Amino acid sequence: MSTSKDDTKKPPAPAVKPLDPSALSHRLPDPTSQSELKVEYQGGLPQVTVPLPSRRELCRFTLRPISNTVGDFLSMLREEDKGIDRVAISTKEGVRIASSNSIESLMEEDFKLLVNDREFLVQIPQLKDKLSKEEIKRLSDVRCLVNQLYEALNVEEHQLKKERELLAKLEDLKVALEPMEKKRQELEMLACRRTNALTWVGLGLMGVQFGILARLTWWEYSWDIMEPVTYFVTYGTAMAAYAYYVLTKQEYILPDVRDRQHLIIL
Repeated sequence: MSTSKDDTKKPPAPAVKPLDPSALSHRLPDPTSQSELKVEYQGGLPQVTVPLPSRRELCRFTLRPISNTVGDFLSMLREEDKGIDRVAISTKEGVRIASSNSIESLMEEDFKLLVNDREFLVQIPQLKDKLSKEEIKRLSDVRCLVNQLYEALNVEEHQLKKERELLAKLEDLKVALEPMEKKRQELEMLACRRTNALTWVGLGLMGVQFGILARLTWWEYSWDIMEPVTYFVTYGTAMAAYAYYVLTKQEYILPDVRDRQHLIIL
């Protein structure tokens, strides 16, 4: 009987509360965080698979090594997920890579991708270098072959065509310049005649001057009287030569004087 009384006086057991699912959700591993960033090559182009922080899904980006830059890749990430506040690319040592670098140079070695507060180590496949060298060699061979075909088929014909076009233009210019060339020859002959005439006139004036001075010195007057006159005549000739220099800024040299007069007549 005592035993039954003790059993009836025991306090009731505490009720077990159900667990809040929200309290367990933050402890569950994020499936996105377990996804790794991958780089694969399809058709010679690198395809980068990146886990997007807002959408919690993977997104594949196809990059062009030559035409795309690091800045283009970062812009693609921001455009695809508006929840990305900060994104940057750096080397494994932590040195930031400029946005102007090409994707080709970026894919030469492993790098780090920082998306918001998450950092990914991107490992470049070893097959990339081999494919790149093969593509470069193939493109070089094709380029050389195209150049050889162009030289063999088109260059000589192109040069002959251009030569004929230039010769035709030269003939047209000769025909157009023929009347002017005749006029130039006429003016040239006229200038030569007038220049020669002025040259002989100058020689004649010098002869007249010599005759006058000789007449006055030996027939009309004596040397004692004519000596000062010849001195002033010589000094006057020097003044005339200096005046020629002042006016033309050239020395009084007979060939130059003749050429200048020839151009004036033309």
